[in-house]
Amino acid sequence: MTTALITGATAGIGAEFARRLAAQGHDLVLVARDASRLADSAAALQHEFGVRVEALPADLLDPEGLDSVAARLLERRRPVDLLVNNAGYGIRGELHENTVEQEKRHLDIHVSVPLRLTQAALGGMLDRGSGRIVLISSVAAFTPRGTYAAAKAWGVSFARGANLAYRARGVSVTAVCPGFVRTEFHERMEVSTAGIPAFLWLDAARVVRLALRGIERGRSVVIPTVRYRVIAGLARVLPDRVAGSGGFRSRGDRDVDEGRS
Repeated sequence: MTTALITGATAGIGAEFARRLAAQGHDLVLVARDASRLADSAAALQHEFGVRVEALPADLLDPEGLDSVAARLLERRRPVDLLVNNAGYGIRGELHENTVEQEKRHLDIHVSVPLRLTQAALGGMLDRGSGRIVLISSVAAFTPRGTYAAAKAWGVSFARGANLAYRARGVSVTAVCPGFVRTEFHERMEVSTAGIPAFLWLDAARVVRLALRGIERGRSVVIPTVRYRVIAGLARVLPDRVAGSGGFRSRGDRDVDEGRS
């Protein structure tokens, strides 16, 4: 029986990863800030699928919370075979409009936190000669659209390099880059989604199903659906002023830029 640890596990893509992996028979370690919601999710999955589900409440932007999750990944007697770095959120506004602390926290959740947790998981996986590490990035990583896109681009670059370094030793590292997904992501950002065409929306179940297919094959980057692979490809060759057009707007405005759960 293998064990998967998922951060941001109670909503959106993280919750769908938890459900699908439990259905496949994996034991789970679920990480989220809301202890009550986390306990409810863990109990429901354990009851429905008969797997062992451990709830690990932690604020990953708090040093103690991050330490507790890293310590769990370092446990050799209860190894984690699959790490899904899903926790994250979007940030509105341009760099000059945000405080240093806002930008630093945003960078930490998308870069420093997955770096720390990946390193914690990696040693045991390499010793065992097997393991999978996932970073949930975004198709925004391929566009010049502010600090969110820049942070997500780090995840893609990191996964490509780490997969190259460790796949031959049995450990794959994959960046999953979805586009618009129907989750709580935009609601939490308080941005309008009214201007997003219906055909661009994906549901979390489809994203995770396609992601797991690529993860199981050891791919370094997975972009769910052909439509978003085309969009990512175009973003690489279009002029920056075209690829970077658009932007998040506050609730009530007409449209919104690229987002992720």
